[in-house]
Amino acid sequence: MSKAPSLALNHVGITVPDIFGAIDWYVKVFGASHIMGPRLLAAAEKATHETPGIFGHRFRKAYQAHLLLANGVGLELFQFIDPPVETPEENMPYWIRGPFHIALTCADVDGLVTTIIANGGKARNAPIDFVPGRPWRLCYCEDPWGNVIEIMSATYAEMFGNWPQPGMTEQPTFIERPKS
Repeated sequence: MSKAPSLALNHVGITVPDIFGAIDWYVKVFGASHIMGPRLLAAAEKATHETPGIFGHRFRKAYQAHLLLANGVGLELFQFIDPPVETPEENMPYWIRGPFHIALTCADVDGLVTTIIANGGKARNAPIDFVPGRPWRLCYCEDPWGNVIEIMSATYAEMFGNWPQPGMTEQPTFIERPKS
């Protein structure tokens, strides 16, 4: 099996119904830097070059802004105007193809969850100790618009790079790759 070079995560696009509120919230709660926008994206006569092929035939107008997190990963915020943003009944449709949450690293999970709640977000669960014997905590939260954000106290590589971890009370069941 050939191994392609590892790539860096560049940014995550998030749809919100209030772009100015979302800019303020992500800057205040996560310390993101607001680096661009909002700008108008339109499919009309002043269309930006990227809109026709990306959003499909229903797209007419949106606002877009760019934020930057501490490690250089971007948050690209969209407020779709026409057609307007819809709020689904279930805001974490994990059974549908594609991303269903973003995750951020913060040493003080409990403190950040408190900040999220104090600023109009919510916790989907109480913060939990992820692996017995390790100082790792996590919590799934939502921004004020229902976008799901997982808060993890350690890096992804630290948590999952040497699995199973010492102290785990349940051993994982790994799945074999089917033979082709």
